[in-house]
Amino acid sequence: MNNILDGLKVIDCTQILAGPFCTMMLGDMGADIIKIEKPNGGDDIRRFGPPFIDGESAAFLMINRNKKSLALNMKDPKGLKILTDLIKNADVFIQNFRPGSLEKMGLGFDDVINKINPKIIYCSISGFGTTGPYKDRPGFDLIAQGMSGLMSLTGTPNGDPVKIGVPICDLNAGSYAAMGILAAYIKRLKTNKGQFVETSLLESGLSYTIWESGIYFATKEISSQSGTAHRLSAPYQAFKTNDGYINIGAANQPNWEKLCHAINKPEFITKEEYLDNSSRMNNIDQLVKLLNEEFELRTTSEWVEILISAGVPCGPILNMHEVLNHEQIKDRETVIDLNHTKLGKIQNLSFPIKFSDNPQSLKLPPPLLGEHNDEILKDLGYSDKEISELKSESVITQSN
Repeated sequence: MNNILDGLKVIDCTQILAGPFCTMMLGDMGADIIKIEKPNGGDDIRRFGPPFIDGESAAFLMINRNKKSLALNMKDPKGLKILTDLIKNADVFIQNFRPGSLEKMGLGFDDVINKINPKIIYCSISGFGTTGPYKDRPGFDLIAQGMSGLMSLTGTPNGDPVKIGVPICDLNAGSYAAMGILAAYIKRLKTNKGQFVETSLLESGLSYTIWESGIYFATKEISSQSGTAHRLSAPYQAFKTNDGYINIGAANQPNWEKLCHAINKPEFITKEEYLDNSSRMNNIDQLVKLLNEEFELRTTSEWVEILISAGVPCGPILNMHEVLNHEQIKDRETVIDLNHTKLGKIQNLSFPIKFSDNPQSLKLPPPLLGEHNDEILKDLGYSDKEISELKSESVITQSN
């Protein structure tokens, strides 16, 4: 069965997380991804760890399936020619170099679209974007989380700034990049013209502050940490139980009333302090105190059973062992097995979008450094002798 993006050729000059996450998603939908890596060590994330599995970074393995690896010295004229030839025959070129770096090599957008491939979709992911006073600054997820306001919003009230537990700016930038590439590709199918697509870690983080920016635009009030609580609706947060915590999502009036009946407190429904959402938000501290007193009377599992039976949205807070072995995750086949060239069977998280007619593509496991050098170069017309010379000149390299 064909995959949705079969035939889409992508040259990937990104490393670490945002770009590789983007291209893995494209590869999961069937695109052909050629990952260009530095000849000396490859993608920096190959050295992120521990943990390592027989010398291979677990982090690298999670975001680089469905890609072929070419370990290429782009600074060598022969290496630059190889990359140029690959771009010439590609649909998409994606890079996360600091703005201006590739222009010095003749691989900026204007050079590529005017001299190499007029139909190319050229995507750039950077810390701060390709314009503005911060365009030349290096960008990392932690920096973007801080500057986007996210760390000022995360954590318990009056606490220290807290980084979100996952690299949300990197991952979100990768998702936005994939969305932009596909939108540009649809446009190109109509016009036969390529275009420049860019996103940044800073903007990708800021774009998630929908409530907090909305509050500021409306009132100039600066939002701060609120723990697990919602800024605009109550009760919608975690509550302590007899043996842990439970998340309650009684975010609208019907669910609030169901909750009151489920905990045997129907009188809360008509109590003036909790009559509607605005009243509950104005009296949130008192409401949380009363609800915690109720939830601490039973275990999390007991409350989940009671509340689900009553139609109240709720759920436990799971750790990674619990979620990765959860019955719902197993049924959805969210954990998948891959056969790695060196390691044998490894596990990954599957692509979280399911299509009725086109299944997720699991064509390739995460590659070894330079694993596909010969295959890629032969497709470009290089002979065995020429490939051997490129190896001896360190234009291409390969892991042992």
